[in-house]
Amino acid sequence: MKAIGTHLVVDAWESPAELLNDPECIRGALMDAVSVGGATLIDLCVHQFSPHGVTATATLAESHIALHTWPEHGYFAADLFFCGAGNPRKALEFLIQVLQAKQAKITTLTRGFEPMVETERFSAWSPKTEPVPAR
Repeated sequence: MKAIGTHLVVDAWESPAELLNDPECIRGALMDAVSVGGATLIDLCVHQFSPHGVTATATLAESHIALHTWPEHGYFAADLFFCGAGNPRKALEFLIQVLQAKQAKITTLTRGFEPMVETERFSAWSPKTEPVPAR
């Protein structure tokens, strides 16, 4: 496989609800995680849900970080996909520390492709072969 990046998928538990429900805390944690991970921030979007929960996405030159919180359960889910420069593991370790998770399950995926290898093709959309009427 020609690896093009690393994708970390994370479930983390036992974080304080007040941290997970604070959109400014989440914003700061994501911005700092981008820096710690050596990535380049393009855009950051943070949304506070009612009655609780925060979703944040950081669009990176290297790909993205997404974070979703369930404060009522002390739980957050995240995924960090970096291709090229940067270190998603360092960014993730920072997020776990700042959000004070006592437990975390991390799944590491190597993303990429295998040129010259025949793979099963999937097409969710197949165009009909009907002619397009002239205008």
